[in-house]
Amino acid sequence: MRFVIQRVSHASVTVEDRVLGKIGRGFLVLIGVADSDTEEIADKMVKKMLGLRIFEDENGKTNLDLRTVDGELLLISQFTLYADCKRGNRPGFTRAGKPDQASALYDYIVKKCRAEFGKAQKGEFGADMKVALLNDGPFTILLDSDDL
Repeated sequence: MRFVIQRVSHASVTVEDRVLGKIGRGFLVLIGVADSDTEEIADKMVKKMLGLRIFEDENGKTNLDLRTVDGELLLISQFTLYADCKRGNRPGFTRAGKPDQASALYDYIVKKCRAEFGKAQKGEFGADMKVALLNDGPFTILLDSDDL
């Protein structure tokens, strides 16, 4: 499982001119699911993400987590995080989770974030989404379950 976490001043996701999710200060999280991923892996990823201390304190040090700054989450499914570009110029996506499994895990992650954190918006799995954001920093982190 891969999370690309961007610290944002604000972000939104739109599908067919309809805003599905909109947040102020917080994390925009792009979520990629692999065939081998499970709910247990998702639990570890969510715990790590919610604990990240990447907001500045009064001394300018990245010391504060999402809860401390009263931040928000925008969770977006993105199978392209498992693009394989080793051969040729057209990426392959064989490592990405099958749609049924990936959709179920994405929904699980959203429910877990809402239960543990509360302020979580989401996109629409499989839709052509337009994502807008103002990256604060810029500050972007890649969490890969293979590294946890």
